[in-house]
Amino acid sequence: MTETPGDALKPDAAGDDRAPEAGDDRAPEAGDDRAPEAGDDRALAALEAELAKLGSACVSFSGGVDSSLVLAAAAQALGRANVVAFTAVSPTYLPEELGVARRVAGDLGVAHVVSETHEFDDDAFISNPRDRCYWCKRELVAEMSRVAGEAGCAALVDGANLDDLGDHRPGMRAAGEAGVLHPLLEAGIGKAQVRRLARRLGLPTWDAPQQACLASRIPYGEPITEGKLAVVAAAEAALRALGFRECRVRHHDAIARVEVGTADLERAAGADREEIVRRLKALGFTYVTLDLAGFRSGSMNEVPDPETGKAPDPGADGPPVPVIDEMPKRRGRAAGTG
Repeated sequence: MTETPGDALKPDAAGDDRAPEAGDDRAPEAGDDRAPEAGDDRALAALEAELAKLGSACVSFSGGVDSSLVLAAAAQALGRANVVAFTAVSPTYLPEELGVARRVAGDLGVAHVVSETHEFDDDAFISNPRDRCYWCKRELVAEMSRVAGEAGCAALVDGANLDDLGDHRPGMRAAGEAGVLHPLLEAGIGKAQVRRLARRLGLPTWDAPQQACLASRIPYGEPITEGKLAVVAAAEAALRALGFRECRVRHHDAIARVEVGTADLERAAGADREEIVRRLKALGFTYVTLDLAGFRSGSMNEVPDPETGKAPDPGADGPPVPVIDEMPKRRGRAAGTG
């Protein structure tokens, strides 16, 4: 379904509680994601220049900080009438992510299409191989391509950034096969700069915790079920309710392996330990463990492949990232045609 666009964000406007200064009296410190750095102006200009080449775009939009920045930059570079935000919904995503996506797309004033994807119809996804993300992403970009075609968009884009190149991400291969472009990569923008630029533009997601498909909480080779994903979502909601902003609950059958930020490890093992155990056992886990390495994205990728004895090679996830200048233009509406 298509959401009705609202008013565009007006970053740093007086009285706008989404502006970076609102509700935060601390001055950004050097090294802080909030602190502007030399090169941010050039990076934002480069991002908008990459997007301006496209004429019109369908943006893969989860509501997270990366895709929010791309969507905001696309609306600025192409005009709101030439941008469509595409959000997939399925049991693999946290329900609250959709609410955030709706708010941001509405504030930016772009058309927002929400579509259900059906990865659970694919045995290749359910069996949870090490390239599981490829099959999930293939389903997503197929639906996104359909939506883009109906809207007359000339290009598909997503929020992949430089930091994504350092992990095992088979989904990048599926995106490449479908011609999805990565403007943050083309502009040379990594995660820290994404956050600074998003804050500068007044995006409410600028400091949002990292999110990922819930299937990433299931060990490779263990079948993915909607029931497991629902338990994981409830367990992580329980942790967030206790104030653990950045967290994961990895589902190892009867064992819950809890990851929290390293600054929160002492609290998780001390003051909140009994409550964490109580809440997660109530969801069906027999054992509740705390991972002393703390939160890190993609921790399931640390497990060696039983066939090779090696952890995944991030450089083996697929063909090189498409370069926007070299990508064939899709037929569709041109900038300014609405």
